[in-house]
Amino acid sequence: MKEAVEKFKALLVEEGAEIINEENWGLKKLAYPIQKKSTGFYQLIEFNAEPSVIEKLEINFRRDERIIRFLTFRMDKYAAEYAAKRRSVKSTKKEEN
Repeated sequence: MKEAVEKFKALLVEEGAEIINEENWGLKKLAYPIQKKSTGFYQLIEFNAEPSVIEKLEINFRRDERIIRFLTFRMDKYAAEYAAKRRSVKSTKKEEN
């Protein structure tokens, strides 16, 4: 799974995207079976990129057999504030440990 994530991160960087945050949520049970699979690895990558990069990324997601579902969306200012706040809380928890 790591090699798939690294492949897509490399594609983003190669196309000039800035990776802001990356989280590995691990193996999770799917809400319903997809392609006869009941579990899947979840990965979150937050990045800034031009719209043309998103199109290339989604084409590569569709071509990769390891990706069974994906979601890309543009964050509005409230979502960006929430994500920044969430990252700062997460980093302070890491520093305490």
